[in-house]
Amino acid sequence: MQRYFVNRQENHSFILSVEDSYHILVVMRMKIGDKIEIVSKERLYLCEIDKIITNKSQDLVEAKIIHEIASNTSLPVKVILAQSIVQENKMDYILQKATELGVKAIQPFVANRSMINIKGKENKRILRWQKIVKEASEQSKGLLIPEVKDIMNIDDLCKVDCEVKLFCSVNETSTTLKKVLANITNDVTMICVVGPEGGFTVEEENKLLNSGYCRVSLGNRVLRTETVGLYIMSVINYNFMR
Repeated sequence: MQRYFVNRQENHSFILSVEDSYHILVVMRMKIGDKIEIVSKERLYLCEIDKIITNKSQDLVEAKIIHEIASNTSLPVKVILAQSIVQENKMDYILQKATELGVKAIQPFVANRSMINIKGKENKRILRWQKIVKEASEQSKGLLIPEVKDIMNIDDLCKVDCEVKLFCSVNETSTTLKKVLANITNDVTMICVVGPEGGFTVEEENKLLNSGYCRVSLGNRVLRTETVGLYIMSVINYNFMR
């Protein structure tokens, strides 16, 4: 069953956005009486398409609530994935898969060795990324859309206030992700920082260490940056599996 995230509610009905209404009516070819799932404020409802409202030559779907559905697909820990900006197709993939694996928020950032320059295109990229995580949340039957935060640099990341702060490194003195997770309890918020394809500079690693981040290793293999975040989210999912 198709799932949509909706903010606009009127009495016991939801009014879907222009984009979602188009998807329902044109792409999925649904009609009045068809059932859909709607998530609003992290609560899941079974709904029925009740009306088609024409507004300024645009059709909007109104769906009435049949009943609320008990559901909990969220991780017991809140994970912020801080990802160094990479090529567009790789970034899209990271956002999509991290969302499927239950990430709470995405924090894009620029490092010294980042190969991509999006100066002047930041707002356009963030809008694109927001659309990607919304669609991935709907597809994966999530109850929230991860927040895509404004782009930062390393100095900004050093100021982030979080209960657990990690960054990935191939340095031999790094502790393992397994050891770190063994000491983490439910309801903790953690940020995991993934560097660019060329890795962090020594200066950047020292800045992160001096601001309370723990340097972690993911094992003996050197992973591509687009693999790291998904590896971390997979391990976290396994570690906190109910």
